[in-house]
Amino acid sequence: MRTKIFATALVFGTIAMTASAASSVYDFTEKSIDGTPTPLASYKGKVALVVNVASQCGFTPQYAGLESLYKKYKDQGFVILGFPANNFGSQEPGSNEEIKTFCTRKFAVDFPMFSKISVLGDDKAPLYKYLTGTGPEVKWNFTKFLVDKTGKVVARFDSSVTPESPEVTAAVEKALKN
Repeated sequence: MRTKIFATALVFGTIAMTASAASSVYDFTEKSIDGTPTPLASYKGKVALVVNVASQCGFTPQYAGLESLYKKYKDQGFVILGFPANNFGSQEPGSNEEIKTFCTRKFAVDFPMFSKISVLGDDKAPLYKYLTGTGPEVKWNFTKFLVDKTGKVVARFDSSVTPESPEVTAAVEKALKN
C-alpha cells in the first residue's frame, strides 16, 4: 500500500513540476480526442491557437469560426488545438467520443481536438497552469491563447472575442510573419 501511495505521489509531483518547469507549450504531451498521447512538440514551428471548448455553451457556434480560421491559415503554418473542458456550467458533459462526433457532424471540425481536461481549479491541467502562468484564470469556455512558433503565449482573447474578429486575425497574421 505504501508503495502505491508513494508512486501516486510521484506521478502527481511530476505533473506539477512539468507545469512549473515548462518553458513552452511544446514541453507538454496531451491525449488526442481518440486517446493517443500527442507531444505538442509536434506543432513546433507553427503558430497555434489553444482554445478550451464546450458543446453546450452560448459560444459553441465559435466552432464554425475556429474551423474557418484554421482553413484560412493552416497552409501558412497555423493550427488550432481544441481542449474540451467541463469547468463552466457543466457545458461539456459528454465523453470524448460524443464530443468528437458532435464537432465533426455539427461543425465539420478538422483541426486537432484533444481529450477533455480541466482548465480551472485543483485539477487544472498542467498545460493550462502554464498558459495562465501568473495571469488571470480562464473565466469561461472559448478562451483563446495564441502561441508563437517557439511555443510562447503572445496573445490571449476572452470568450466574447470571436475567432474571425480583426483582433484575432491580425494577431495570427503577425505571429505567422515572425
